[in-house]
Amino acid sequence: MLQRFFGCVYLSAVSQLVTLTGTQAKCPVQLSPKSVVVEYGGSVAVNCTASVPHYWMGWEASEGGVDKTRDSVVTWTVSDLREWDIKPFCYVNYDITHDIPCQVELLVTIYKTPDSVSISIVNHKGPMKEGKQYELQCDIKDVAPVQNLTVKWYKGQTLLSQTTFTDTSITPVNEVAKLLITAGRADDGAQYRCEAELDLGAEGPQPPPTVTSKPLSAEVN
Repeated sequence: MLQRFFGCVYLSAVSQLVTLTGTQAKCPVQLSPKSVVVEYGGSVAVNCTASVPHYWMGWEASEGGVDKTRDSVVTWTVSDLREWDIKPFCYVNYDITHDIPCQVELLVTIYKTPDSVSISIVNHKGPMKEGKQYELQCDIKDVAPVQNLTVKWYKGQTLLSQTTFTDTSITPVNEVAKLLITAGRADDGAQYRCEAELDLGAEGPQPPPTVTSKPLSAEVN
């Protein structure tokens, strides 16, 4: 009877070890939210919750790090986030035999709306000639991240075209978008403009932040 009892205890311990080993691969913590979108200079707060008993846990980050604690919930907070390449992660040690705790990284997207957006005609001044092709240029100053930027071209209230970018830079850059048009008699007096829109997904601000150029009035002979 005693042998059977110890056998049950042994099997229970093995079962628990298997469970923990499987959990280790996933790291038994949950981030809330799992990723964040923050405006440059804005504030952020993210909770990390341990789902199993542990010896200690905390946050490792160049800003807002949290030292080891026995608490089951630790919060990463920054009131004025200005580090573009920040990569905070929550870590937990739930097995004292492990020298290195498991960790989960928080995806942080920092954005900045353009300082200015302007529209012009490339290498041309004065009236346009009917039937001739011209190139419009939209200058976007100091925007990030550029891979989330869409430039929309309008004539009056009509959307003519959209321009996206493949640059993966996460820090502010200056960008240029261009659009070819053919001047027509009906374009005389038309108002052209370009809009820089930052679409940061469902976790970003809604509607997406948009900066619009002053209108360019077309004059066609």
